[in-house]
Amino acid sequence: MAKASEVKSGNILRFNGELVSVEEYIHRTPGNLRAFYQARMRNVKTGKLVEYRFRVDESVEIARVETSDYQYLYEDGDFFVVMDNNTYEQFNIPKFLFGDSARFLKEGMTVIIAFESDEPIMAEAPKSVELEITYTEPDVKGDTSTNALKKATVETGVEIMVPLFINQGEKVRIDTQTGNYIERVK
Repeated sequence: MAKASEVKSGNILRFNGELVSVEEYIHRTPGNLRAFYQARMRNVKTGKLVEYRFRVDESVEIARVETSDYQYLYEDGDFFVVMDNNTYEQFNIPKFLFGDSARFLKEGMTVIIAFESDEPIMAEAPKSVELEITYTEPDVKGDTSTNALKKATVETGVEIMVPLFINQGEKVRIDTQTGNYIERVK
């Protein structure tokens, strides 16, 4: 157990039986009242925001979280199988930890996984990925002056919107958070 004064932004705490990530941690000393720490924390599993005031001498439990890079191997039901690049040990990571970016994962990609006592608590896909267009309508000559978009299917099976000049077989960079087209890869 640690004191509230030892907590910093970015720590993972066990708070009311749940794991929370400290987003903002401010020391307050209002006038003639006692000092306290104002904390804004986000639940790791649900994403729900929690605000709490810690007394200066209050005990808190800082969770021991280990974050590392892993290689995504394949999909197995409700899990993604990833491998530790150093020990070659494989782990089953629940799909929901990746959120919406899971649909852009391709075999061999590097992902970031955080474990707390052998339990995966956070998973993060790369910010952007390069994927090949497997199907899109052919472009029409002279139709490039506007910012018009058309549907295209990438190699993971996801349909995205791309500019009219993108053709089948080309590689594009995609933002995994929003699913938006960023640029054509040469």
